[in-house]
Amino acid sequence: MLVVDDQFLIRAGLVGLLDAAPGFEVVGEAGDGEQAVRLAAETRPDVILMDIRMPGVNGIEATERILAQATDRPPRILVLTTFDLDEYVYGALRAGASGFLLKDSGPERLLAAVTAVDGGDALFAPSVTRRLVEAFARQQEPADTAPPPDLGVLTSREMEVLKLTARGLSNLEIADRLYISEATVKTHLNRTMTKLDLGSRAQAVVLAYESGLVTPGG
Repeated sequence: MLVVDDQFLIRAGLVGLLDAAPGFEVVGEAGDGEQAVRLAAETRPDVILMDIRMPGVNGIEATERILAQATDRPPRILVLTTFDLDEYVYGALRAGASGFLLKDSGPERLLAAVTAVDGGDALFAPSVTRRLVEAFARQQEPADTAPPPDLGVLTSREMEVLKLTARGLSNLEIADRLYISEATVKTHLNRTMTKLDLGSRAQAVVLAYESGLVTPGG
């Protein structure tokens, strides 16, 4: 695990907590985004705790660069933030971060979050992702963003699953709605992410809004 935060005391506290917990190993710590990108390439951690607001290379750019340079299994990036409705967090999710965690979360929540993203699970309730994305997706200017991938590569059922995911439904709720198994929902979502070259469920939600598949408030 790699811990990235520009404030020494916060970084040291996170490292101490993780090192003391069974099953967790910190392979490095960085005080800025530039150092984080370099250490991620050197140590190849499974999970990165990424501070979002840092001078110089911020957490969004660091996330983009780390995921772009990953060769095999990309690290799961968990963004640390002070505010849940934060445009920087939105940018990090758009770049492929697996989830976010408030800095005032307790130790148990932190350890559970790291375990969840390491296993590829959704870290937070989909409704939280939806609230965040709705708050900022409408503010995106077309000139400032790359065109979204073509959704035409998806089957009608994959499109349905993506749409319901973006609307904040859990896998179980989607399964009940479509009369399919929860495992089948996961399969459709995984295929969707592969076809669209997406790294996380949160990134899929962002895409659904930015492509117009789902509209804020809809």
